[in-house]
This record gives sequence, structure tokens and C-alpha cells, in this order.
Amino acid sequence: MMDPRIYLASRSPRRRELLTQIGVRFDLLLFRTGSREDAEVSEAWLPGEAPDAYVQRVARAKAVFGAGLLTSRRVVTRPVLAADTTLDLDGEIIGKPRDEADAAEILARLSGRSHQVLTAIAMARDGRVEHRLSISEVCFRPLSADEIRRYVQSGEPMDKAGAYGIQGRAAMFIEDIKGSHSGIVGLPLCETTLLLRDFGYPI
Repeated sequence: MMDPRIYLASRSPRRRELLTQIGVRFDLLLFRTGSREDAEVSEAWLPGEAPDAYVQRVARAKAVFGAGLLTSRRVVTRPVLAADTTLDLDGEIIGKPRDEADAAEILARLSGRSHQVLTAIAMARDGRVEHRLSISEVCFRPLSADEIRRYVQSGEPMDKAGAYGIQGRAAMFIEDIKGSHSGIVGLPLCETTLLLRDFGYPI
């Protein structure tokens, strides 16, 4: 029987909390530099790339790169789980804000509208890589400029795709969701469970 642990290739505390929530044992696998600086896992949006293709490509690249690191570091090989989350607003990818002004602009665009949250997960081990995609729809109520300003000043939007966290203060902005709440947070637990089972994890 395989060692019931995996590696999580993510710096996100939210993904750690979600894995812990369903009882998955894991060790963190952090790249030596930020993921955006590693050519192998470039998060640049390619010309003409659809949001769903983008998020799946990035998640798979992170998982494959992480599995390769295990080999080069000569440590115990286990499945490597990676994920990537982005927003699709009218076919445009909305990632993490560059600064407070960008966060405010993103939130103003989301105000009173629906958008899609796409989270792709991927798992790799010994040359095998599989992935799954979660797509959810989120509807924001209209937001005032003052609400946006106060939320941006809280600092919460700065490390989150789409400049908001549904698990935090931004929950008060959301009228309706269709899909996976955990997927919107950053790790769809239904799809993650099925992927873990595909790799023999006892869950």
C-alpha cells in the first residue's frame, strides 16, 4: 500500500486548509522561486488562449514541474498536487491584482455582474499526469465606490485571483453562486477527491 501522503505544490494557505478539511495528509513542495518566475510554469496568458485552456495548462505545468523536482532532489516520490485559479470575465482572464488601484478597478468591473471562476487541479507522479477542471458562476451585487475602497484597504484582495476572497469579507458582495464553493476558494474538493482516488490515495 502506498504511503498515504502527497505533496502540495502551492503557497496558498486556503488550499492547505481545504486539504486538511477532508483529511488528506500532505507535505508542502515549494519551488525555489515564485511560480511566476519559473519558465517551466509560466503563468503568462498566451495569445488566443481560452481561459479554461489557460488554467488547465498552468495547473498541469506546476504538477509536472513539482514531480520533476522530487526526482532532481532525490527525495521520496509521492503524487504531486497542484492547482490554479482564475476568473473569466467576458472571455478575459482576470488574475491577481498588481496593486491597490488594479484591485479597485477589477472589483468595479465585477460589480453587479456575473463571472466565472475556473480552478484546475492536476496531479503528477512517475511520468503520469491527470487533471480536472471546476467552473463556477459567481454573481456580485452592485458595489459602491466606498465599499470597494474599504475592501481594498483591508488588504484582502491583494493575493487573490479576481481581487476577492469568497471565504473572507467579500462574501458580503456575493448574491449567488452556481458550482463549487471550495472551487471558488481555490481547491474543488469533489474533483480533488476523485483525482486522489485515481492515483490510489485512500480517501
